[in-house]
Amino acid sequence: MSRNGDVEEVATTSNTIRKRADPFLVACRCFSFITSLAAILCIAVNVLSAVRSFKHASDIFDGIFRCYAVIIAAFVVLAETEWSFILKCSKLQVLEYWAARGMLQIFVAVMTRAFPEYIWDRQDLFLLQSIASYLLLACGFVYFISGILCIGFLKRARQKQETSREQAAKDLEGLERRREELERLLLAERV
Repeated sequence: MSRNGDVEEVATTSNTIRKRADPFLVACRCFSFITSLAAILCIAVNVLSAVRSFKHASDIFDGIFRCYAVIIAAFVVLAETEWSFILKCSKLQVLEYWAARGMLQIFVAVMTRAFPEYIWDRQDLFLLQSIASYLLLACGFVYFISGILCIGFLKRARQKQETSREQAAKDLEGLERRREELERLLLAERV
């Protein structure tokens, strides 16, 4: 009976280990999500501006500038996903460092904020560009300051710790299942 009680305690412990979330990592994920949304908003605004520039032939150079802003903002979104496959396969490994990521976000915000002459005719586009650029600019400053303070290093260390904890919980569950199977086989042989 105590043996089954031990099994239940171990199972409860492994579930507890798996369910606990690091509040710091949760906050980082939320901030990363907000930054991704800001970058996506910058992409949308720059696409609208590029289409308007090319459609009205008002300023071809502004359209090309907006296309570059879209491409660089897409890099910001990809960097925020933090998929190891993307970061390892691309030459964007510098974006693992938060200060560099912040500078890139600030650059995209400034590119989005650059207004051509026709923008004053479209107040809705002007408002969207302002919101997108200031939001991404704020995120970029937070990333830059956090990068200088080595918060990114702390995040990566906690992510490794969380990954190893999850792997240990999975291994423990696998061992528990295997032990239960062996106990059933042992009991079946006795009968």
